[in-house]
This record gives sequence, C-alpha cells and structure tokens, in this order.
Amino acid sequence: MHWSEQIAKRIIEKNPDKEEYVCAAGISPSGSIHIGNFRDIATSYFVAKSLRKMGKKAKLLFSWDEFDRLRKVPVNVAKVNDDMEKYIGCPYVDVPNPFKDSDAKSYAEYFEKEFEVSLKKFGIEMDFRHQADMYRSGKYKDCVLLALKKRKEIFDIIDSHRTQDAQEGEREAYYPVSIYCPVCGKDTTKIDSLSDDCTKAEYTCKCGHHGSFDFTKDFNCKLAWKIDWPMRWCYEGVDFEPGGKDHASINGSYDTSKHISKEIFGYDAPIFQGYEFIGISDNNASTGKMSGSSGLNLTPDTLLKLYQPEVLLWLYSKNEPLKAFNFCLDDGILRQYFEFDKMYAEVQNGSANELTTAIIDLARVEGRELKLVPMSLIVQLGSVVDFNVPMLEIVFEKLGTPYKYDDFKDRLDRAKFWLEKCSPQDMNKLRKTRNWQIYEALDDTEKQEIKELYEYIKKGGYDLASLQTDLYAIPKKVRNLTTEDKELKAKQGAFFKNVYKLLIDKEKGPRLYLFLYAIEPDKYLPLLDFSYPKTKEEEDSEKVVEEVVEEKKAEYGEPDPVAPVKDEIALEDFEKIDLRVCKIVKCQEIRKSNNCYKLTLFDGEGERVIVSSIKHYYTPEQLIGKKIIVVANLKPVRITGVTSNGMLVAATNNACGCQVVFVDDIVPEGTMIK
Repeated sequence: MHWSEQIAKRIIEKNPDKEEYVCAAGISPSGSIHIGNFRDIATSYFVAKSLRKMGKKAKLLFSWDEFDRLRKVPVNVAKVNDDMEKYIGCPYVDVPNPFKDSDAKSYAEYFEKEFEVSLKKFGIEMDFRHQADMYRSGKYKDCVLLALKKRKEIFDIIDSHRTQDAQEGEREAYYPVSIYCPVCGKDTTKIDSLSDDCTKAEYTCKCGHHGSFDFTKDFNCKLAWKIDWPMRWCYEGVDFEPGGKDHASINGSYDTSKHISKEIFGYDAPIFQGYEFIGISDNNASTGKMSGSSGLNLTPDTLLKLYQPEVLLWLYSKNEPLKAFNFCLDDGILRQYFEFDKMYAEVQNGSANELTTAIIDLARVEGRELKLVPMSLIVQLGSVVDFNVPMLEIVFEKLGTPYKYDDFKDRLDRAKFWLEKCSPQDMNKLRKTRNWQIYEALDDTEKQEIKELYEYIKKGGYDLASLQTDLYAIPKKVRNLTTEDKELKAKQGAFFKNVYKLLIDKEKGPRLYLFLYAIEPDKYLPLLDFSYPKTKEEEDSEKVVEEVVEEKKAEYGEPDPVAPVKDEIALEDFEKIDLRVCKIVKCQEIRKSNNCYKLTLFDGEGERVIVSSIKHYYTPEQLIGKKIIVVANLKPVRITGVTSNGMLVAATNNACGCQVVFVDDIVPEGTMIK
C-alpha cells in the first residue's frame, strides 16, 4: 500500500462519516517558492487523490500566508531594489511589488502568481485561501475574540511545551495577537491594556503611534503562528496537513498547536505528517547550494525546465515523506529519468506490482500523454547534432528507433537546458581540427588502430550491428589477440578512449558505435586522417597550447632534492594500508579555505568525503569524473570544518607542484591497490 493510501485510511478511520475531507497546505510568499516547499503541496495532493481513489470526496485547501510579516529581504529582491528593508515588519500583502517588469499589485502577489503558474503545469487544482482577505474581512473575528478571552490558558499551554521557565509577569502581559499599526503599517505594536470583555485594547507602536483597537470591528490584526494554525484547522475543518520535520519535533509547532486546538478551539487536530527536506546533487557546483554554479533559482517552474512534471511528481510519490531525496543537476537526472521510464513502462505493459502502479498513478498529469524516448539518448545525440530536429529524426531512424519530433519534443528542450546550464562538460562537440598532440603521443600500434578505423568508416557498407562488432575487432586484429587474452578488454577500452580524444577532446562519450553511426562520416573522418601534414590552422592551434604549457611550467622551480628512503617496513605493515580506487563525483570549494576542496567520491560501495589541499593546482572541471587512489582506512579527521574520510595519493615536488595520481578509467571503483 502506498504511503498516501495508508494516511488516507487513517483519516477515514478517524472520521468515517464526514461528507468531504480537507487536506491542507500553506506557504508564506516570502520570496520565490523553493522546490523544497513543494513537498508540502505534493504530500497533501497525494493524500487527497488517495481519498478520492477510495471513493471519498476530498478537497485540497491551500493557504497563502500573505498576512505574515516580512522578516528579511531575499537576495534576488535586494538586487533589483535595495530600498526594501524599510518594509520589514509589514505584511507581505502590503509590501509593494519590487519588480518593475511585473504588473503584480504587491510583493505577495508577485510570488504567488509566479508559483501558481507552475502549479497549473502539474494539473493540481486547489481551493485557495488568502489569509489577508480572511483576517481583514472579519471572518476570523470570533476566533480572535476567543483567543483573547482564553489568552492565559493559551500562555499556559505554550509554556508547558517550553524548556525555559516563564519570567515573572510574562503571563499577565501575554497577548496572542499582533496589531498592524495604521501609521507605519508594521506589527511593531505592544498591547498596553485590554478591556474586561476582551474586545478593546490600547496599544503603542515603536513608531510612536498610540491608538485604540476594537476587535469587534477592527480586523487589521493577526494571531501568533501557534494559535493561528489550530484556529484555521477548526475554521476549515482540516483533516490532514503535513509540515517540515522541524514542526514535527517533540514540543514543536504541531505538538503545541495540537494542544491549543483541543483545549481552546475544541477541535481535534488533523492527522499530521512530517517530511524531510530535499537536497540537490550537482557535480559541477563549487558550492552545494541549490543555486550553485548553475546560477539557477530552483523554483518548481525552473525545475520544470529540467524535469517533466510527471517525473517531479514521481520523485515525491515514490519517496515516503520522511525520506530525503535529491533533485539532480548532475548526470543523476539521467538515472532518474531511466528509473521513471522503467516504472512507467511496467505499468503500461501490466507487469507492475500494486505499489509501482500507485506511485505512477499519483504522478500522472491529466491531459498529458508521455512518450518514453530515453533522456540519455536525447542528451547524447542531441548535443552532437546541435539539437537540430530533422537531423535527430534521421539519427533515430538510422539507429532503428524511428522516433519523430512529437515523440521526443517534450524532453528535447529539457535535455538541451540541462546540458547548457548544468552539464556543459557533457556536450559532445566534434573538434574542428585534427588533434596532433594526442596522435603523436600514440605508439605505432595505436596509430595503426586509428588508421584501421579510418579506412573501415571510409569504405562504408556497414550497419549498426556490424559496426559495433567490428569496432571491438579492430584492436583484436591489429594486436593479433584472441578472445581468451586477458589484456584484450583493456586494449579495447584504450582504443575507444583514443578515438574519443581525437574526435571530441574527452576520454569518454556516448557509446562509440552509436556515435559513429549517428553522425555523417564526412563530419568526423577528417579528424581520423593523419596521412597528410599539419595545416596552418593546426600549427597555430598547437602554438597556443604550447604557450599555455610553458606558462604553467614557469610557475615551478628546480626539482627538490631526492629524499632518502624511509626505514624498512614489513609486508604486514604495508597491508594495513587500504588503498582504493575512487571516482570523484563532486568537487566543492570550502568556505574560508583558500587551499582545500571538499571532494565527494564513489568508492564502489557508497559516497565518502575527503578534504584535499589541491585547490591551487586543479579546477573542479579537471577533477570531476576522474579516478584516484585513496587511503580508505585513514582515521577520519576534521579539516577546515569538514570531516575528511581518507586521503588521496599525490606527488609533490618543487618542479611540478602537486600532481594527483589518476587511475585509468577502465579500473572499477572500489578496486584495491596491492
């Protein structure tokens, strides 16, 4: 049973005869709504869908908490308007819209509209509540008066959930409501006295204004959060509402509000579900923050440029609320698309189990039909043909998968956006000239392999299957190897790597047989033909490279004196050191550290983090994806505020600086160095 169905079942058991169940969510429009906040809506949305699946009537209630005070000015707002801090203390709905290119009437409306546009793309229908309207229309009048009359009981409840003792006189001076000043517009008021019937108050504002407030006809006030929340549960008849794990802690907001709901408003608190926060996986970022090197403000609308709405909903659906997960700006997004496609296909062909079916059903968006063209294939081939649609259709036809634009158009722009904004190093662009530097570094046998490939492609007459077979056969033929030779696989891998370097300046790329079959041979054959001398363009290009190399060499000095060999150790001493091959999957700068990177590695079993002082010698782009040797059983140590679980192997000398020892990509992660 899906987790949302389990919650729906509890809701029905609690109140089996209710005509319509209410699943609530709410967000304060303090800035662009973060994709992490979307879990509040997704959780309630799935529960409401599960209630309907069980034959019950259910609505999704969403509150815009626009009557909350502006607490701080977000960075993106301050960049366009540096005069916003004067509104701190005013309700969001009264703060002017800081963006000149928008017709929104207020700060709140700008961010509300921004978010509501993206919600439509998910097909989510909600019953909206604007809290400024609810308060100022007087709809909560009786609830506010009740809270004032029971203010001391409310104080006692709040105090019972606190760890610190109340100060003398604090109970007498407690009021559960804030009045917005009619002069400065802020909630910087203090109630000085309250009438015996709790309907009228005298107050003073920090701006110097003194006034009277009649709660029976003046409504520009707001209950404090832990009273406001249960008041709305009672007013709307809420049956379910989720919240962040901070609200779910012992004596946290939910515990306190649950107590107030029962004792003050006479309403059994709704079923509550805490949820974990959401992270971002980004190999390219110099920071782990959501808006790292990509510069993306990760609102739902931005994420929809990377993920189809169904895939986003699927991530929320398949992960239970208390399970954290990541949105991926790195190549993890391709694995997520693959897993989604696999699940979706299982449901389509009838082989899915009950849970998988429920996960996919909750992620469906009404009115949309999905075509499962592999995202990884669109990424790989799209970059090669510069995302030219007619050319992509031709390539797919040649590969035996005759997808048309209508089949892949929903994913095409997302693939392009991901490559350009999040993973430019994965763009597969053919070189403009031959790579003589790589070619001249090859031995005679390797050069013969390249020649054999050139002549094979030039001759033509192959299909996709024969091309795949014959590519593997080239090293075997040139080196006179047999299938039983242990070195064959390594030589084939080295051959492929050489071809990639000659064609796209990378050691790996899309599956080589697909790559060579998809692209017109005339476009890459010249890059494999070294039968004629260097052109002037190639010579000029090499000069630029040589100048860069010379400039780098000039940074170093004479070699260090050769150090004497250390004392002998026994073999068993060496065997205590666990040296493992690890792959660098993320490279991040460390705040306040001028020398160190935080490296996230895959060691064959999982992720491990090490700190290394190689920042002056390598850029993140030079490290990500490379395989290194790590002392895996080194005792963890804190370095610049980060726990380092191991140490990489590098050579350090005055003549070369620090040079990391890299391992051939063919060696699997987790391999022991013996």
